[in-house]
Amino acid sequence: MNKFINILLFLISMPTMVLAIFVGYNLPIEFLKTSGAQLPYLNIIFLVIGIIYFIIIVRRSSRRWMGAKMTSQVAKFKWNVAMGDGRKKQVYLYQWLEAFIMAFGGLALYYISDLAIIPALAFWFGAFDNILFLILGKAKNIYRIGLTSKALVVADRDVKVLYLSGLRKVSIHQQTVFFDYIKDLQMAFPLNCIPKEDQADFKNQLVAIVDRDKVFFDEKMKGL
Repeated sequence: MNKFINILLFLISMPTMVLAIFVGYNLPIEFLKTSGAQLPYLNIIFLVIGIIYFIIIVRRSSRRWMGAKMTSQVAKFKWNVAMGDGRKKQVYLYQWLEAFIMAFGGLALYYISDLAIIPALAFWFGAFDNILFLILGKAKNIYRIGLTSKALVVADRDVKVLYLSGLRKVSIHQQTVFFDYIKDLQMAFPLNCIPKEDQADFKNQLVAIVDRDKVFFDEKMKGL
């Protein structure tokens, strides 16, 4: 989900940046017989783009905060641990990169054309949200992974829910845990989300919950 959001923001930001350049430097637009600064409804155009940015960024923000709140309720889980150190380091790096790119992108938009203030504010909000989530992730251990009788919840910079209903196979390949379901559906999460010392307990808890007559565990999974 988080990867999809980043790709979507990137795809939208490219034409937005092009528009800001044409407007900010008043470049000619030959096929419209006008120039960038003379385009009609520029305030409305940038407002609409900014609102779209805010919707996308706020949706991602609310999803990750809800995931963190969910996994922080440890008593509601059969098994729940803080994210493994290896995974947390990766998440911290991604969070910093996202925050830097958003902050720089917002600054660039506003520097080129002050009419792009709303899209710029959306990017700055996203950067602030990333940094705040990172700080609390370090201070409060809000990056967690938990198992209930119905699902596995992985919550770091995004939240992923892997339901146990319809599960047919659990396997490990290249340090990734794969959940295979009926109708060829597959979901996965990095093995280093689980601290090394808790991996055996995770396997045992999962084995105790699922129907072993329906769910196959490969040799690597059994060997945790």
